Amino acid sequence: MPGLSEVEARRRFGGARVARLATVGPEGRPRLVPVVFALCRYDGADLIVTAVDHKPKTTTHLRRLTDITAHPAVSLLADDYEEDWDRLWWARADGDARVLPTGEVELRGIALGELCRKYPQYRQHPPEGAVIAVSVRRWTGWTARRAD
Repeated sequence: MPGLSEVEARRRFGGARVARLATVGPEGRPRLVPVVFALCRYDGADLIVTAVDHKPKTTTHLRRLTDITAHPAVSLLADDYEEDWDRLWWARADGDARVLPTGEVELRGIALGELCRKYPQYRQHPPEGAVIAVSVRRWTGWTARRAD
């Protein structure tokens, strides 16, 4: 069962519609949440961005924001499940996350622009909450068979 090259893992991850973000909570245990995201290049490096949006939540002070501030190491996982198990794959990005300050206008603008390009729902109602930027340190992945 072949692994994916970094280039292929990045390509598949970038094309996915949703990923799971893993942070570390204050008790040292992992927390996992689904996120919509965009992949972009910034300052010569891969950056994954996501934001607190208008989808219903009990609060906008999400635990993932507190987790990232205390412990910035995160992983994001995207995958594709199909009943034909020969077509299964996953791609993971490991990196360091930070919550962008509101004063960091340039990067916030790039992040929100990329999210609006990828998700039509954001074009009418762009995220107004916190923006998370993950600097990717490593791409890994797996596929049930080699890409054609």
